[in-house]
Amino acid sequence: MVIEIKVITNAGKREIKKEGDIFKVKLTSPPVEGRANRELIEYLAEVFSVKKTDIKIITGEKDKRKVVFIQS
Repeated sequence: MVIEIKVITNAGKREIKKEGDIFKVKLTSPPVEGRANRELIEYLAEVFSVKKTDIKIITGEKDKRKVVFIQS
């Protein structure tokens, strides 16, 4: 499955919400040295009950908007 994500970093708590076709994901990590991307993969693995290795960021590695592939 391929999903579009808008990431909000430095949030008070983790949260995921679907708004139309886009998932809005709040993360507690800052967007520094890939920390937010690592937390995003960890959190999505938790939410979708898959392994972290089954999740790949296709586009948007350094952007707030990302396209993510989740292998199910």
